[in-house]
Amino acid sequence: MSLPDPTANKRPLAGRHIALVEHRELDRLGRMLEEQGAATLRCPLVAIADAPGAATVHAWIERAIAAPLDDLVLMTGEGLRRLCGAAARALSRMRTITRGPKPAQALREIGLSPGLRAATPTTDGVIAALKDENLAGRRIGVQLPPDSPSRLVDFLREGGALPDPIEPYVYRPAADPREIAGLIEAMSRGEVDAIAFTSAPQVARLFEAAGGLGQEKRLMAALRATPIAAIGPVVAGELRRHGLEAAIMPQGTYFMKPLVSAIVAALAG
Repeated sequence: MSLPDPTANKRPLAGRHIALVEHRELDRLGRMLEEQGAATLRCPLVAIADAPGAATVHAWIERAIAAPLDDLVLMTGEGLRRLCGAAARALSRMRTITRGPKPAQALREIGLSPGLRAATPTTDGVIAALKDENLAGRRIGVQLPPDSPSRLVDFLREGGALPDPIEPYVYRPAADPREIAGLIEAMSRGEVDAIAFTSAPQVARLFEAAGGLGQEKRLMAALRATPIAAIGPVVAGELRRHGLEAAIMPQGTYFMKPLVSAIVAALAG
C-alpha cells in the first residue's frame, strides 16, 4: 500500500484540474503540471503527420540542396524537424529567419542558429523583421504550417523576392469525439480550473469537433466560464477569432515551462 505524499498539500496547484489538449508533448506538459500538484484531464486534439504529397517535399529539398536559397523563413519547429534530415547540408549556407522560439530551438538541435529572429512570434512579426530588407531577387524558402494564409508569401512577392513555400506536415484529428464531448461536459459542470492550448490548430479543432457534436453553444459557454491558458500570441489570436480571450499567457518566452509557470501564478492559492 502506498503512503500519501506529505508534500501534496504544499504544491501550488494541489486540488486544481487542468485540461490539456496538446498531443506531441502531452506527457511532458502533464508531468510538469502534476509535479505542481495539479490533476490533468488529457484530451489531445490534433496529431501531426507527414504531408501526403511526399514528392512535393522531396522536390523542394532537392531544389534547396542543388541551388541553396538566400533565406529560409521558419514558422514552426515541427516543420524544420521534418525537413532537416535531408536539408541539413543546405541549411548551413542559408540565412534562417525564425518566427518565435520553437523553430530557433529546432535549429539549435542541428547545430545552427537563426540569422534573423522575429521580435514577435507571429506572421506580422516575420513581416516586420523583413520590411526594411532589400528582398529584390532573393530566393526565399518559406516553411509554413498547414493551411497557412498567403499573406507572408504575398508580402515577399510584393517586395520582389522569389518565395518558395513548403508545408512539410499536416494536422490530423487525434481525440475520439466522445472524449471531446467529455471535456465539454467537464468544463460545463465547472470541474476544470483551466484549459491550456499550445497551438492554434487545437483551438480550431475543438470548435470543429463541437460543431460536429452539435455543442458549439455549450462549448462557448464553457470556455467563457473557464480560464484559458495560451502558450503565446498566435494561440491568443486564434482564440480572439472565436470571440475568446486568453486569461493566462507567459510574457516574452513562449515555451511549455513558462506556460506552466504562468498557470501556477494564476491559480496558486
